[in-house]
Amino acid sequence: MFMQKRNWIILGLVALICIFVAGYFYLQSYLNAPLLTKEDIEKYKAIAAQQNEETFLQWEFQENRFKEKNELKNVYFGDLHVHSSFSFDAYIFNTRFDPDESYAFARGKPLLNMYGETMQISRPLDFAAITDHAETFGLHEACADPEISDAQVYTCERLESPSYKYFMELRESSVARPPVSIMSEAIGDKEKEERFIKSTWNKIIDAAERHNDPGKFTTFIAYEYSPTLPDGGYNHRNVIFKNNTVPDKAFSLFDAHTAIDLWKKLLSSCNYPCEFMTIPHNSNRSWGVAFANQTIDGDDYTEADWALRDKNEPIVEMFQIKGNSECSTFFGSTDEECNVEQIYPKCEKEVDTLCIQPTSMVRDALKRGMELEQELGFNPMDLGMIGSSDTHNSNPGDTEEWDYRGQSNVVAPAMVRINENTHIPQYINNPGGLAAIWARENTRDDLFEAMENKEVYATSGTRIELRFFGGFNYSESLLSSNEQINFAYENGSPMGSTIEHNQDKAPSFFISAKKDPIDAPLDKIQIIKGWMENGKAKEEVMDVVCSENRKINNNSKRCKSLNIKVNLQTCAIDQARGADELQVLWTDEDYSPDQNAFYYARVIQNPTCRWTTYDSLRTGQKISKAYSSTMAEMAWSSPIWIK
Repeated sequence: MFMQKRNWIILGLVALICIFVAGYFYLQSYLNAPLLTKEDIEKYKAIAAQQNEETFLQWEFQENRFKEKNELKNVYFGDLHVHSSFSFDAYIFNTRFDPDESYAFARGKPLLNMYGETMQISRPLDFAAITDHAETFGLHEACADPEISDAQVYTCERLESPSYKYFMELRESSVARPPVSIMSEAIGDKEKEERFIKSTWNKIIDAAERHNDPGKFTTFIAYEYSPTLPDGGYNHRNVIFKNNTVPDKAFSLFDAHTAIDLWKKLLSSCNYPCEFMTIPHNSNRSWGVAFANQTIDGDDYTEADWALRDKNEPIVEMFQIKGNSECSTFFGSTDEECNVEQIYPKCEKEVDTLCIQPTSMVRDALKRGMELEQELGFNPMDLGMIGSSDTHNSNPGDTEEWDYRGQSNVVAPAMVRINENTHIPQYINNPGGLAAIWARENTRDDLFEAMENKEVYATSGTRIELRFFGGFNYSESLLSSNEQINFAYENGSPMGSTIEHNQDKAPSFFISAKKDPIDAPLDKIQIIKGWMENGKAKEEVMDVVCSENRKINNNSKRCKSLNIKVNLQTCAIDQARGADELQVLWTDEDYSPDQNAFYYARVIQNPTCRWTTYDSLRTGQKISKAYSSTMAEMAWSSPIWIK
């Protein structure tokens, strides 16, 4: 009996070893296999050709209308976070369009992805910046080096036929502290490497200069600074320059290990008339690093460090392809709108990743800024808000749900995008957002100065027109005035402003929103208020005007839902429900002049089909319950602060 039992144990151990060995070799085979073979590409091309692009309404392309200079300001829509083939991750995911083609796309030229799917925005953008990763500048030049080394050849071959393992190796090399450049090691010649890096930077500058068309289409010279965190986390920033006087070098993670290093290097090399700003993004995937008191290396911010941040980082990108970074319901926020395109759970410990920390989201940053002001005497997190795409398909501004073709080529066509079991799940992503800027005219100077002043707002990809003003001298006559905007500027301040408190009056806020002309009507406008009370920051979310004359409950401060039913068979937009335009003058009757506060407006559009539903219709597949079938597009103003 004992011998028999021992034999069974041995057989079981042998079986487990065989399973482990087989699993190991299968995993290695999977990791080392090309992300896409030629056979895969041909197969997916055939599948894409069978997609039914006529199964739902398609908007015809509309030419941009020139906007004359306007002292009361025009709204301009653009994308300040775009990757072309100059970014290593875009390239290994089979994007082959360069910055020139990206800018042409932004002005309305269609592109075909590698499977033959057409990408085209419904209307041209007003401005754009190509923000390729500085960490891999010089990569293409190194692969074209006439004196190429064996190590370079090996690296370049892997670049042309990448595997998932290669992508992870590149990523992990930048997670290391200090970070390691794989291409730098392969080149082995610092002078040659710097020459290659500068060549890429010059190409980016030249492309921006070629496509800049003052008054009609503005380009910004820009790049992305990309420190990487474990488990797919980010602490990235886009660096945007005001004009064509820029540093000779684009400082990457390998030059500046922390954001503080980056700001110092930029300040020392960006000499007048050069001006720059940095724009952080993906704070939802920063594992709390984005708005923490420490650097990426865990060093505490000094007062001088906070001052650097305050000076050089006026706005934040709070909505993009990888999700919504406005708020979560984990740390004091209770509004269900925080769950829109937000997928991460709450972190249970400070060291946890793949989750939301108390210093991950923008609303929490706005509250922390007021708390820091008590200690520092200034607010280093009084951030304006924009959206952008973070596309890796060279298609800036392609943020409409019906035209989404994936973040990159490797996750297409439609059948792959909505596959819940693909190795790079896409259903958790979205088409990205847009940056909206109020400026007198469409030029680099005017747009950049508006961003410095934070007279900007974010959208989830729609083109809602949003105005937001605050002050202590508004009256109800503003709503019926024929010169509303002139009155609002003369008697108050626009979004992004800081205004002094008033001991005798409560502040009023004028909010005006108009629907995107080719999208769904508006549902309602909300005010999000944050304030200091007994040394702690608090918040409240209130509906302030609702379409179809719905009343706002005095206790809940919410109106009843419109209960819009979206047609999931055709995705036809119901233009009969909701409002084309909403306006309100709202007064904060709970205002206390002894409390610092911020206010921002959030506009909610009626729900429409999410991109996953459009792809399900294209392929004739049943809509999965693994992800939402609808999306309520939004717009978020930059805050107004009262001190």
